[in-house]
Amino acid sequence: MGSSRARGRLTGPVRRASAVLLAAAIGVLAPGVTPIPAMAQDDAADEGGFYAEPPPLPPGTQQPSDGGGTPQETFALDTECVTRDLEEDFELPDKPWGQQYLRIEQAQALARSSTGSAGKFRDGRRVKVAVIDTGVTPHPFLQDRLEGVGDYVKEVTPGPGLEDCDGHGTEVAGIIAANPADPDIGFMGVAPEAEILSIRQSSQNYKKDTEQQNQPPPAGDGGEEGQPEGGESSELPAGGQTNGLRGSTGPAQEGPTRQLNDSETAGNVDTLAQAVVLAANSNVDVMNVSINNCREATGQISQPERRLQAAVRYAVDVKDVVVVTAAGNTGEKCKQNDQLAPNKPRSVVTPPWFAEDVLSVAAVDESGNAAPFSVHGPWVSVAAPGTKIISLDPVKNSSKLANQMVEGGGDPMPIQGTSFAAPYVAGLAALVRTVHPDLTARQVMRRIVSTAQHPAAPGGRDNFIGHGIIDPMAALTSMVPEEEGVPPAQAKQLPSDMPPPNVRDPLPVIVAFAGAGGAVVALLIALFVVHTVRRNRRTP
Repeated sequence: MGSSRARGRLTGPVRRASAVLLAAAIGVLAPGVTPIPAMAQDDAADEGGFYAEPPPLPPGTQQPSDGGGTPQETFALDTECVTRDLEEDFELPDKPWGQQYLRIEQAQALARSSTGSAGKFRDGRRVKVAVIDTGVTPHPFLQDRLEGVGDYVKEVTPGPGLEDCDGHGTEVAGIIAANPADPDIGFMGVAPEAEILSIRQSSQNYKKDTEQQNQPPPAGDGGEEGQPEGGESSELPAGGQTNGLRGSTGPAQEGPTRQLNDSETAGNVDTLAQAVVLAANSNVDVMNVSINNCREATGQISQPERRLQAAVRYAVDVKDVVVVTAAGNTGEKCKQNDQLAPNKPRSVVTPPWFAEDVLSVAAVDESGNAAPFSVHGPWVSVAAPGTKIISLDPVKNSSKLANQMVEGGGDPMPIQGTSFAAPYVAGLAALVRTVHPDLTARQVMRRIVSTAQHPAAPGGRDNFIGHGIIDPMAALTSMVPEEEGVPPAQAKQLPSDMPPPNVRDPLPVIVAFAGAGGAVVALLIALFVVHTVRRNRRTP
């Protein structure tokens, strides 16, 4: 009997363990059943690597050289610069929806009421914003507030950085600082009194001139071993036109974000690092980088990426520059980060990956949701409008606006991309520096993040729009606790409104039941006695 009971005691736990294992197996194999939690998947893939964050910059790492702000290789024009063939002269009078959504004009009015301008410091000096891009074409809406300071593509007239064959950097600059003289034109830049410093860092219209190469590629070029590749590329036929489509430009606006992806075209991660250092050394207050490199998340960092990381850190910590960058767009070689484990992305985008030192900007559409092309990731800081963009026409000698672009030599399409969300944030940073000139670059970045319209997510942040869509009015007026020396708010366990539990004494209940039972017994006895007496009386 004893051994039988012992066996009985052992079979219970065994049966329960078997049931748990069976349920787990069913959860994995059965369709429609909840899968294994994401945190339990692909653990081996993270061994010895990193995904969500880059490795820390080694102490003492020096920033790279600025390369003299000149081309490192010889490039020749391969695809004609953007053109505009209009059948009639006209302007785009409408205000972009993003400008209205962000209440840009109210923010400008508030800045002017505080400082007298929307892009100047109180001493009259203009806020300087570097645009590291495909160059900026001089445009009447930028007046005399445009200066070219560097060109890593080709030395051209009228000056370094003042040719935009791709038609990208001019549109970015317009969102930051355009100021139309005609009051009937609705479009206006965010900081219309700021100064633009243009650095042409890349161009997909220029390719290596193999017949005139006078020096080998610098270390860290796109062909270097270990250099990640990313982004989508395509070659466009020279001489394409737009067939007179209104507000359009063409040819050669390949993709809504300029990717450092083609070893044959002008621009790579090394020249981007050099351009960041050049902008920082030009004493700018803000820099906008709508150029990036997207590649597969391999758990490694290349030497060019390391140099770019050092350049960004130098700009922020040494030169006190607010660095704003586009979060990146999806493409053939830049897969969306929609995997189950959000902190183990499929694609990594630089410089947004260096989230500790930059404001990485996602794009939202008119619904306020993340645009489908905007790359998700744990590095996304904030979001801004990135669809149906209106900005400066990048065609040389044009005084018009544009609202369409030609992508990949195909049909005209609305201007869109995280490239054009980033300059909204760069323009806001210029306004913040105007109203709050004593703040450091990191404090300006923190203010923009703190005052954004936080999503309904844990910690007020998600991987789609970061800390939320920027709020210019709040960024200019809110009290940020850390600026006042107030410690950040901490989660606190609040007392419940429910009354304390009532632990009852069982004795009164026992007494009540005993009394009731006694009364019932007494009643039964009384009934029995009465019944007996009556029966005896009837007996003769």
